[in-house]
Amino acid sequence: MEQFFEFAGNHMFLVGSFLLLVVLVIVNELRVRGGGVEVEPSDAVRLINDGAQVLDVRSAEKYAQGHIVGARSVPLGDLDGQLDALSRFRDKPVLVCCDMGPSGGKAVAALRKASFEKVFNLRGGLTAWQRENFPLTKDSKKGHKS
Repeated sequence: MEQFFEFAGNHMFLVGSFLLLVVLVIVNELRVRGGGVEVEPSDAVRLINDGAQVLDVRSAEKYAQGHIVGARSVPLGDLDGQLDALSRFRDKPVLVCCDMGPSGGKAVAALRKASFEKVFNLRGGLTAWQRENFPLTKDSKKGHKS
């Protein structure tokens, strides 16, 4: 143990860097396990093209103003009541979106707690989606809450 302290004293930069890396790994693991897996809008497009189900957790009014094509409206407050209806997507990739991201993170955490394995949050929400000039639709027939 004495040698450890001597080494640490002589190599403070190395020990400090190591401790910083350990903290970053722990923070990253907590974020991923806590439902913090976020994807950029361009990665979200790939997920959607590969068959991901899009859940829009904004209010029904905001959903009606514009949403991602094929998105399903499940307001965050109604999510717990919709878990049975959503269970068919349990093994499928699920992309959650909201206005700016935080509500989507809460929904991701709730879905992971309900054993959904491949759940992603759209980083920046629909604000980031629109910033990338990706399309929104107002068609309420396709993908609306059933």
